[in-house]
Amino acid sequence: MTICTTAYLNGAFCPAADARISPFDRGFLFAHAAYEVTAVYGGHLVDFGGHMSRLSRTLAGIGIPDPLPGGGWGKVHRDLIDYNGLTEGLIYLQVTAGAYGLRDFAGPEEFEPTVFLYADARPLIGETARNGIRAVFLDDTRWKRRDMKTTQLLSQALAYRTAREAGADTAFLVEDGRVTEAASANAWIVDGEGQLVTRDLSPSILPGITRAGVLDLLEGSGLHLVERAFTPDEALAAKEAFTTSAGAMIAPVIAIDGQAIGDGRPGPVTRQIQRLYYQAMGADVAAVAPWTMG
Repeated sequence: MTICTTAYLNGAFCPAADARISPFDRGFLFAHAAYEVTAVYGGHLVDFGGHMSRLSRTLAGIGIPDPLPGGGWGKVHRDLIDYNGLTEGLIYLQVTAGAYGLRDFAGPEEFEPTVFLYADARPLIGETARNGIRAVFLDDTRWKRRDMKTTQLLSQALAYRTAREAGADTAFLVEDGRVTEAASANAWIVDGEGQLVTRDLSPSILPGITRAGVLDLLEGSGLHLVERAFTPDEALAAKEAFTTSAGAMIAPVIAIDGQAIGDGRPGPVTRQIQRLYYQAMGADVAAVAPWTMG
């Protein structure tokens, strides 16, 4: 990854290295903040409408006024792409409840948000998508409103560190005997009957925008979807597993807790979904992901 040189902070573009936010900001003090990450491919935003709709829901849910309503968010994203000459990568945005020179839990009656965006140039279709990732099972210790995309990410950060210590790349989080999500992605399996299984939406999981994009592509694909929670044992017995997220898109999961999933390689259903998603975002699949064409 390469952080691009120009960022956006509170109404102005500036060198990313010079961006400064008050230590009294509620995002820093309380994680009172929403964020979104939108993929950019071929210089175009991927699934942008879905990301902005979710941002709006999260801001309303945590009591922060939308600082760039209407077309404001689209303009800032497009300008950031232009300033940095970004053709492929991610744009990160964060909206906090702002700073007012105090640390008190309730805060003022109305917040004045802090708005920060930066661009990250990176390949979106690479080794992870081709070769797959490894996961471990961990207890889900996150707060109960996971349907809001906030910066309360300590549990996820620690999950990634635990996974890395175990020689894995991510974690499948487990609560009440069922998989909720991966550490920062929605989790999917292909069961013994060849059905796609992913957890149904509720406050227990984030309504992933890439997840929604995959669902839209299933019509006419010949794949059958079941939206329900699945157990760790079902994941281990699955023919295939993968995750969906804006950053990794569709990432095959080839092993969990050291046990191979299926034959330990990305499977045909995962490859089909990768191909469909890459095509939908405008990629020349034969050129950038020929391994999905098998």
